[in-house]
Amino acid sequence: MDYYQPFNNTNYMPYRDLKSETLKAVKPFVNYGLQEAAFTSHSHALTEVAAIAYLLGKGYDPQTAYKTVESWEKNEMFF
Repeated sequence: MDYYQPFNNTNYMPYRDLKSETLKAVKPFVNYGLQEAAFTSHSHALTEVAAIAYLLGKGYDPQTAYKTVESWEKNEMFF
């Protein structure tokens, strides 16, 4: 998954363009959720993307957040 990492930019200026930065950062996860929804329920896809977003907010890097949430699934269900 290709993702935007605003905090890895050495010239990062907080709140420079919060709207564009936020939308650019979440776009890959939104696209992922839309792809997931084609194979699972919308509820499942939204839960998965929300869990990834929560972990990102807790400081996980995007790849680790994605892999962590995927590891919680068994047969496209969370336990």
